[in-house]
Amino acid sequence: MSENNTRSQLLLEDEALRDGLQIEPQIFTIDQKIELFNLLKNAGIGRIQVGAFVHPKIVPQMADTDELINNLGDQGGTVISALILNDKGLERALACRVQHVSMSVSVSDSHSRKNARLSAADALAGMVDLIKNAGSEGLEVRAGLQSAFGCVYEGAISESAVLTAAEKMVAAGVDEINLADSTGMANPQTIRSLVSLVGQQFPGVSISLHLHDTRGLGLANMFSGYEAGVRVFDVCAGGLGGCPFIKGAAGNVPTEDAVHMFESMGIATGIDLKSLLSAVDYLENGLGRSLPGRMKRVLDFQQNCDN
Repeated sequence: MSENNTRSQLLLEDEALRDGLQIEPQIFTIDQKIELFNLLKNAGIGRIQVGAFVHPKIVPQMADTDELINNLGDQGGTVISALILNDKGLERALACRVQHVSMSVSVSDSHSRKNARLSAADALAGMVDLIKNAGSEGLEVRAGLQSAFGCVYEGAISESAVLTAAEKMVAAGVDEINLADSTGMANPQTIRSLVSLVGQQFPGVSISLHLHDTRGLGLANMFSGYEAGVRVFDVCAGGLGGCPFIKGAAGNVPTEDAVHMFESMGIATGIDLKSLLSAVDYLENGLGRSLPGRMKRVLDFQQNCDN
């Protein structure tokens, strides 16, 4: 196993409150979001991304991120995280004293222009400056590279392009690089290859993976990343999520399915699966539909058989 990660304990960051809800037309209230947060925290989730400091007209679901973080306050050992993409977002993050921030740009020029309205080169340059500014304010920063494993508009993304972008982010002071399979185009082999290359080039930097299950390889890719040394993974209760600027993008790897996979292999997650399913229930009831995650259906079926 590659020694490319400084963390030895597995960390699953749930992003249902941000990536999961961001494309949902039904706006969740502050009270609903706090309830969902508490369900995730009580299940044992160690880091929860609760929102994004983005323009409310573009992503209405995230309009109350500041208020939500202020209402949550200090959550002890549970890390509250949020996404920021520009100077205004950094100002808002500092104002509400969020603990941890994620900043990301796309390696794909076409995706970057759709998502950020900037070329990939310009978006990266701006993000590097933003990372430096956030670090100087004492924020813990995770830097992400979207479409690192392929782009629906451009096809394959060269590993050298990812390494070049990662190098600039590491030089800006980050200690965690998030490789995002935004389009769900990765496979276990490409996951292993890119993770190994990034780990070799930046041995002191933690690598995390943000995986989408668009083509049904989410869990396989996650385990491939684990075998390559990754110990931090983004997940989403129920399998919600998807980028609004990528054609056909499906949801993230369901938190409950990831927990089951690791725990069934004797790899501790620190998360109670049955408690976690209460969060999935809450989301399904709030959205009025079943979600893609498998373990809730499996356990519901088993319970019905037992009865």
